[in-house]
Amino acid sequence: MTSLTYRDAGVDIDAGDNLVERIKPLAKRTLRPEVMGGIGGFGALFELTGKYREPVLVSGTDGVGTKLKLAFQLNRHDTVGQDLVAMSVNDILVQGAEPLFFLDYFACGKLDVDTAADVVKGIATGCELAGCALIGGETAEMPGMYPAGEYDLAGFAVGAVEKSEIIDGSTIVPGDVVLGLASSGAHSNGYSLIRKIIEVAKPDLDADFDGRPLRDVVLEPTRIYVKPLLALMKSRAGLVKGMAHITGGGITENVPRILGDHLTARINAGSWVMPALFQWLKSAGNVADQEMYRVFNCGIGMVVIVADEDAAGAIAQLEQAGEKVFTIGRIASRAEGEAQTIVA
Repeated sequence: MTSLTYRDAGVDIDAGDNLVERIKPLAKRTLRPEVMGGIGGFGALFELTGKYREPVLVSGTDGVGTKLKLAFQLNRHDTVGQDLVAMSVNDILVQGAEPLFFLDYFACGKLDVDTAADVVKGIATGCELAGCALIGGETAEMPGMYPAGEYDLAGFAVGAVEKSEIIDGSTIVPGDVVLGLASSGAHSNGYSLIRKIIEVAKPDLDADFDGRPLRDVVLEPTRIYVKPLLALMKSRAGLVKGMAHITGGGITENVPRILGDHLTARINAGSWVMPALFQWLKSAGNVADQEMYRVFNCGIGMVVIVADEDAAGAIAQLEQAGEKVFTIGRIASRAEGEAQTIVA
């Protein structure tokens, strides 16, 4: 009988080793002083320094969703890694946490080292933008589990916040101002509907769309808000009363997650111009207004709630840091039976 190898079964150990060597320099760029050891150990070590008096660890995990399907279709793999990082670090940020380190999980049927290296390059870019270390990960080659040319991604972020500085929305009161930070596009949500609209409308993805090919617009990576918002929070304790990362569920289902039952956010739909991508999706898919607001971010990727007297200063600081900021609404007392977020 012929002696069988792991490669005969569809797993190429040498390709995996090659990938590890390719990604080591990428991970090295993201390291922080607290990281102990390097890529390749059984576990990743991170030392919590004396920076915190009462540190609370905040963790988050997420994926990229069916945006990956478009990446496969368009053979573009260098941006979805940033999406992966963004979805987790933006989530833990809203509780006041500084992202400390990130781990990724890449699974495929047959490992293509060039494709995987492109993905990890995007992950490293995302970690640099978030100021967190790419401290480890897992590459799983599983023959028969995924169609040829496809893969799946998951990411895991851990951050820390002082116990006394956790942001949970408990200080939000009627009259507070709702700020909206511009998104970079659809981020990583609503892509099942986006793909359906593309399937029905059959646009030329290489055609010019608002100054760029449509393929670039729909794959634009998720904006990472970590550094500007951490700086805003550190400028004065309690300045930021609440934040909502606008992910699955859109504006109308994410903002209520930081509001007490007695409050509602009244959002003025005319306070910002819906970017061209969302206008096209609405028109090409004949999508109703409220469906748009409960599926997509519609141009607002992060919501920040501050007191009325702090709004002007917060806007100025965020704009100086490169964010595009809109005053999109106010917090009000909630009437019986009223929705907790109303976009009108």
